[in-house]
Amino acid sequence: MTPTLLGRWQTRLLLFAIIGSLVSLPFFLLTANNPIFFILLAYIAAIGLVWDVLYNYLQQYRWDRDWPAAMQLLSGLWEGIFFAFLFKLVPLPGVAQGIPLWLYAAHYSLVWLTIFVFSQSLMRVIFPRWRFNGGQWL
Repeated sequence: MTPTLLGRWQTRLLLFAIIGSLVSLPFFLLTANNPIFFILLAYIAAIGLVWDVLYNYLQQYRWDRDWPAAMQLLSGLWEGIFFAFLFKLVPLPGVAQGIPLWLYAAHYSLVWLTIFVFSQSLMRVIFPRWRFNGGQWL
């Protein structure tokens, strides 16, 4: 599959909205119904839309115009580190600064790994046309 920018955006938003929300639900319950993890999820999805523009540009220089799975996994690591620095250095509206870094790392890691595994396996089985439309849904 050669993803288009619109396809990347649609897939990212869909996966973060559905899979990310399901993974964030236990963290929500663990922190006495504090919605901080859903707010973080929204920030990560929004910042990811900007990253996708950069990834789409860099991808044009690859011979097959696609990232291997290992590069996609590493991009999640890079995004997580960047957002951790942003989260600790810049006060974001709706995000309390008192959340421990380990709790953020656990949440981000679980969300990203679940989304990665889902996009590499079940998405291809459940939605076979998704792959042939550049990742676009609409």
